[in-house]
Amino acid sequence: MDFTGKVALVTGGGGGIGRATALGFALRGAKVMVVDADTTSGQATADIVAQRGGTVAFVQADVTQSASVQAYVKKTMDAYGRIDCFFNNAGIEGQVRPTQEYDEDMFDKVIAVNLKGVFLGLRHVLPVMVAQGSGAVVNTASVAGLFGGPGMPAYVASKHGVLGLTKVASTDVAGLGVRVNAVCPGPVETRMMRSLESQRNPDDPESIHAAMSRMIPAGRYALPEEIANTVLFLCSDLSSNTTGTQVVVDGGRSGSGGTSVRR
Repeated sequence: MDFTGKVALVTGGGGGIGRATALGFALRGAKVMVVDADTTSGQATADIVAQRGGTVAFVQADVTQSASVQAYVKKTMDAYGRIDCFFNNAGIEGQVRPTQEYDEDMFDKVIAVNLKGVFLGLRHVLPVMVAQGSGAVVNTASVAGLFGGPGMPAYVASKHGVLGLTKVASTDVAGLGVRVNAVCPGPVETRMMRSLESQRNPDDPESIHAAMSRMIPAGRYALPEEIANTVLFLCSDLSSNTTGTQVVVDGGRSGSGGTSVRR
């Protein structure tokens, strides 16, 4: 997977999966633009990439605002002149609370970041790729986009929506040299999972980690780098005829039906 001469744009680049993917692109020769709402974490990713010898820049952006999305696309084009790979990754977990008790403002916020943010990324990056006649997009969905789960109505709904957007966008641009796919991580060793564990059991979040690990045939959470490797594959020429689909990276949990398979 050689990305020499390619340009990779990564939203949510300050988080665990985004950071691992930005670094993965850079170590394989890509010029990288890191986008994040949080300046501290986003710049930290850019600094790590630069320390490893990569070509990188950072731009702060709010993915829920069209003007902000247009600005990160423009900054990427001004810096590098093209966008070959787009990891449309920014997302938030929201609350863990039953549907009948879920806060309406939080619901709107999760949908705005996780679903509208993905749409706006597609809306403003796809024209660049279509004009080039080439490009690959990977949207971050989740196994929550394939199944339900208690206490996460906004997150689950948003990730189902991401898969819908992926399928529609892929058909819109398939004949124009552009591919659009999604990655569906299961539990990953990231800040987001620490937050969800703490919300489910504030007194003993480690018990949630242990219980969820037992439900995964592989016996563990994924590492951010393992999700990144899937994203890199989907953006590479090795997947040149793959579009409109999702790749699940969950250690076999969805294949087991979510039942506990380890003691």
